[in-house]
Amino acid sequence: MAPLIPQGFINPDLSLFFAFVIGLGFGYVLEQGGFSTSRKLAGVFYGYDFVVLRVFFTAAITAAIGLLLFNYMGWVNYDLLYINPTFLWSAIVGGVIMGFGFILGGFCPGTSMVAAIIGKIDAMLFILGMMGGIFFFGAFYNTFEPLYNGSALGSIFVFDSLGLPRDLFLFLLVFIALAAFIITRKIEDKVNGIQSEKGLFHSSYVLPFAFMSGLALLILILPDQPKAKWYESDPESLLVEVVSGDRYMQPEELAYKILHPDENDLVIVDVRPAEAFRQFRLPGAINIPLDNIQSRENRRRLKNTGKEILLYSHGSTSADQAWMFLRRAGLDNIRVLKGGLNNFFTGFFAEQEIPASGKYSEKEQFERRFVERAAKAFREGEASRKTPSAAQPVRTLINIQPPAAGKGGC
Repeated sequence: MAPLIPQGFINPDLSLFFAFVIGLGFGYVLEQGGFSTSRKLAGVFYGYDFVVLRVFFTAAITAAIGLLLFNYMGWVNYDLLYINPTFLWSAIVGGVIMGFGFILGGFCPGTSMVAAIIGKIDAMLFILGMMGGIFFFGAFYNTFEPLYNGSALGSIFVFDSLGLPRDLFLFLLVFIALAAFIITRKIEDKVNGIQSEKGLFHSSYVLPFAFMSGLALLILILPDQPKAKWYESDPESLLVEVVSGDRYMQPEELAYKILHPDENDLVIVDVRPAEAFRQFRLPGAINIPLDNIQSRENRRRLKNTGKEILLYSHGSTSADQAWMFLRRAGLDNIRVLKGGLNNFFTGFFAEQEIPASGKYSEKEQFERRFVERAAKAFREGEASRKTPSAAQPVRTLINIQPPAAGKGGC
């Protein structure tokens, strides 16, 4: 169901449910299109109805064009698609067997299920025959295995076998499909005794032909990949940021923010492995290892914080890589701890060097006092982020005086 799941439109935990719903919709479309009738399906072999061929061609070119466009826009990763391996002889023999079954029974496996559900007896017999063939193949698998796994060609593409560029092959496939629509319509009219319309093709084909031809031409002229996806940062501006070094935060600034929670607007992210994070971490830090920083869930999680994000690791290398990944993905307001934890520890816990003059300037004295205070806070645990206590309701105590004693009464 790509790109719905990768883009976050569908919860992956509900993928089987939506697959079931899509399957019901697919079966409904097949039935409404007449694919539950064996005469319509077999008509392609007798020349009086080529709707099956046109549907197959339409599905092929629509899926191919959509897949390449989605890959170009970054919605689908074309390189991660699984391609069924090709076994030459089993494909040929299986195709011949299915072809004869299609002619004799008038169904393919999918359409036979649709027809059986609406009560077609011939479809039910077709399914019984299909199940019998499956059990027969399973029972004698050892006999058929050399044929089944023979002539393995791997995961190959037709355009690679023909020595054609992928986009040019798709362009030619679209025009072959359009030509097939025209030719099969002429054959149908002749076999059914219908007077064909004047002109090359039916008037209802004009808009679909123009639309498909335009998309095929677009695929042909587009580069393999855009310089940047629509949500990504421009490479040139990103290079300027890398050279400027403005992304770095000094350890003193981070320590000040940790020690002053009211002024701390940071989301501190530790990109080290989980084991290193469990051994030690900065107060208030969360752990997103570098290997997982590019996941869609983590990108969305960081993007929705509304705060400045600070990345750190042992040094600066891993944090710089995480910064590059996130900035390239379009996230803003991201900083990196200068020198990482190593520089942080050196600045606050290493012995301070005494100036050659033996005296500290006023600025150096201020910095030294801050470093000493911060080091003490980190050693004694005072730097741990404090969570604000829950608000307590305001209670007003009222002293109620008893009324003066009176005479009479109830």
